Amino acid sequence: MAAALLVERGDDVTGVHLKMADTPSGLPGKGCCTLDDARDARRVADLLGIPYYVWDLSEAFRSRVVDDFVREYAAGRTPNPCVRCNERVKYTALLQRARAMGFDALATGHHVRLRHRDGRWRMSRATDRSKDQTYVLYMATQAQLAHTRWPVGEHTKPALRAMAAERGLITARKPDSHDICFIPAGDLAGYLGPRLGRRPGSVIGPDGTEIARHDGAYQFTVGQRRGLGLAGNTQPLYVTAITGDDVHVGPRSALETAEILATDVRWVAGEPPQTRSLAAQVRYRGHPLAAVWAPAGHRNLRICFADERPDGVAAGQAVVLYDGDECLGGGTIADATPARTTADSSDAVYAARTVRADRR
Repeated sequence: MAAALLVERGDDVTGVHLKMADTPSGLPGKGCCTLDDARDARRVADLLGIPYYVWDLSEAFRSRVVDDFVREYAAGRTPNPCVRCNERVKYTALLQRARAMGFDALATGHHVRLRHRDGRWRMSRATDRSKDQTYVLYMATQAQLAHTRWPVGEHTKPALRAMAAERGLITARKPDSHDICFIPAGDLAGYLGPRLGRRPGSVIGPDGTEIARHDGAYQFTVGQRRGLGLAGNTQPLYVTAITGDDVHVGPRSALETAEILATDVRWVAGEPPQTRSLAAQVRYRGHPLAAVWAPAGHRNLRICFADERPDGVAAGQAVVLYDGDECLGGGTIADATPARTTADSSDAVYAARTVRADRR
């Protein structure tokens, strides 16, 4: 539909499909990287009467996204491959190649709204908030935005499907893509296991003692409750931190995060905003929470949450900052400081995570 809207307004459009991951066809939820997807894109291009090319960026995708994903899990972090893909391949590398080949702009189907106001480009949430993708594009620069078009950001997904059906596009009823495109079965542990091998470690309980063993910390993520293999406990336990090969567990109250350290921070405007009170979002499908930020060294920020605090914040994920609907920028979560509440009376939980922060 992004291509169709541009064709209909009179733009000279060329269709490009990215070959990135060798994902088998016919898998539900995999809507970008399979051979079926390439065929669908070609049929849409034919119907619209525009040139169509396949650009092979599989090597860049492997080295900049997939290998990074494995390394991050090996280091005890929880990466977001969709953020890295847009930062390094699907948006940035594609735009660079398009500009080098003489194209004026790159248009994609991202659900984002773009405006030029007060002398700069502003990136805002999509009309369809349930599909908003500003979270994965927080790193966009003014120079990049000047050569970017996001035609579908003004429309809801149901409306776009209806518009596609009216035009006879084969993709009108195509299922939404979700999960990680290069892990076909959705089995994260099964994907990482052969690549990282057996890495035995301890499961550390709320009192700081070992209560179990495991074969790899990459099998766990902060906030996880199910599948811990800790039968017989009198209270539900959650993964509260991962330090090296040690997995720390504790009560749900230990997941509450008071402060985040963000690194490699990028601002859409090229400079930080004047206001220190913003909203911070720590998950792609999360909701923004009121927060105050302060500089913490070169391209680093400390983000303190106000009344409502997020649970289960994991190092390696993105934290994205907003002023209302406008995306101002973001960075990578390096560490999360737990809130100490009366419900969490275990000093060991706090101490374990403080040691983790000190080591970094």
